[in-house]
Amino acid sequence: MKNVVYCIAFLIIASCNNRKINSITNPSDYETYLVSSPTETTSKYFELWNSKINTDSVQLLSFPNVAGEYSRFFKKTGDIKYLRKAEKALVKAVEIANINKAAYRRALSRNYISQHRFKEALALAEEAAELGGGKKNTQSLLFDVHMELGNYDQAEKYLDSIKNMSDFGYLIRIAKWNDYKGNLDTTIHFMEKAMAKAESSKNKTLLLWSYSNIADYYGHAGRIQDSYKYYLKTLELDSENAYAKKGIAWIVFSHEKNGKEALRILDAVTENYNAPDYYLLKAEISAYKNDKIGVTSNMDKYYSTIQRDSYAYGDMYNAYDIEFYLNHTQQYDKALNIALKEVVHRPTAEAYGLLANVYHKMGKSKVALELVEKHIVGKTFEPAILLQAAKVYKANNQMNKVAELKLELKGAVYELGPTSEKEIEQL
Repeated sequence: MKNVVYCIAFLIIASCNNRKINSITNPSDYETYLVSSPTETTSKYFELWNSKINTDSVQLLSFPNVAGEYSRFFKKTGDIKYLRKAEKALVKAVEIANINKAAYRRALSRNYISQHRFKEALALAEEAAELGGGKKNTQSLLFDVHMELGNYDQAEKYLDSIKNMSDFGYLIRIAKWNDYKGNLDTTIHFMEKAMAKAESSKNKTLLLWSYSNIADYYGHAGRIQDSYKYYLKTLELDSENAYAKKGIAWIVFSHEKNGKEALRILDAVTENYNAPDYYLLKAEISAYKNDKIGVTSNMDKYYSTIQRDSYAYGDMYNAYDIEFYLNHTQQYDKALNIALKEVVHRPTAEAYGLLANVYHKMGKSKVALELVEKHIVGKTFEPAILLQAAKVYKANNQMNKVAELKLELKGAVYELGPTSEKEIEQL
């Protein structure tokens, strides 16, 4: 009997120790950032420039300044209407500008990138290149657009054209390039160099960008403690930063397996931040907790948000819509139509991965296999895409290829989330 007691005590101690090993976050670190009030969507600066705009206004400086404020409001609130208002102001600036024409086209191009209107963004970037002025900025923009469109040969040429190891803009882009190539250690190396540049400059915008992005990359590399540290550093600079709070929620959910706390963080975020994808993450966590009501509620919120502003969102949430129709409503034809559109719109490995997944779900595994072989394998290192590829291989009884991917995917459970563990084992 005494031995049994000792065994139970040992198991309890071991369990506590495991919790300590797995526990990286501490609510006291971020609690203060969860208390927030609605974001101010005006400012004296905004009111000053907005007051100068009227129906027949030709006061050029008013439009980009107002657009900049609208873009800031969008980042703070997630509300799509501000991004579209920024677009409207920038379109007007492009129309009336007689000077700095290339700069206004670059600004509108970046707005279109945020809206996933990549082909329109490319057209504007090419116009800016023809106009001249700010050559390096235009080449950087062209790299960014071609990466989004999957035109990697062109992107590499523009990357080479701006090469400068002491330039922040080049360093973050060479990091992105290495991430695309699957060289995570090199990616982090360049991001750390970029972060050092940002810290020496004390530029808040660059610091926020550096800290939030390095936190992501550390997470991908399994350096969860470092990831958590830099999400907190992001919040120290910007207490309302929804992206950093989402990152901490992911650590709590995926690493610590604490769905209740992850949802508490995200509930605080979505009180004042309106990006629809946050509801899908909340639905995923609810599913992990076997909370069917939570899944349905958050899926409904996602759908109603997208439908309410469907024109404004355009193609921004195509990838999420595909997953919604496939896995929540089983409307495969709707998912297929969006996936076909996305491949035309943005012919990347990720887009083809979505299309292959639709065909796989529809029972057309041979068609899915052709897409995997031609457009995915060897062209992306994204675990979510590779997991779908492995399922397609299994459906086509190519178990050797399944085994290869399964080995790789086992190291990506943190990135994929705890619900993926069972999926990988079942391959």
